[in-house]
Amino acid sequence: MEQFMAPLWLSLKLAVFTTLILALVGVVSGYVLHMFSFRGKSLIRAIVALPLVLPPTVLGYYLLVAMQPDSVAGGVFEKLFGIRMVFSFYGILLGSIVFSLPFMVSPILSGLDALPKSLMEASFTLGKTRLQTFFKVLVPNIKSSLFAAFIMTFAHTIGEFGVVLMIGGNIPGQTRVASIAIFHEMEAMNYDVANQYALVLLVFSLVIIFLVQWLQKWIALW
Repeated sequence: MEQFMAPLWLSLKLAVFTTLILALVGVVSGYVLHMFSFRGKSLIRAIVALPLVLPPTVLGYYLLVAMQPDSVAGGVFEKLFGIRMVFSFYGILLGSIVFSLPFMVSPILSGLDALPKSLMEASFTLGKTRLQTFFKVLVPNIKSSLFAAFIMTFAHTIGEFGVVLMIGGNIPGQTRVASIAIFHEMEAMNYDVANQYALVLLVFSLVIIFLVQWLQKWIALW
């Protein structure tokens, strides 16, 4: 039982850390990209959305090349922090952060863009700063977008496969998350075990969908 649960717990750990880190990244990105106008803004938004259309294996390959020990970035992490990025939990965490970035940032930006400009203008008229306007006026009005971003980022991380496999491989207890475990058991012809993992992820996905729908209704009434 412990051996079966290990990939599930690792997937949960990965999803929690990814969501917490991206929550901070998403709020900061929303503040910068919505509250300021500057050259290259459209390019940055395009780069943020790139993982939505870029094949996961392509992204995983470039991360693997960039983070290998003899590369500049990989060498810095290993020498300064003693962290080996490839084929480790830190590697799949980095891959998950990059790959799930648009699932956090895009809903937040969409929610902010949908707000009437009069809200921000009225706040500025009352003497509020950009920071005060963002956190005290705008953010409270995009609660549904924030909840959706957190939940979808968490759910998307749970189901990641291509990026995790490319940069993390299939190491038990370190990088073998639930999606990789299904692949591993299928290769070993352990179809019953693979079916159990798949069933857990299927039920989880259904729960997430119902949770998003319920939250949207609850927030609308709040």
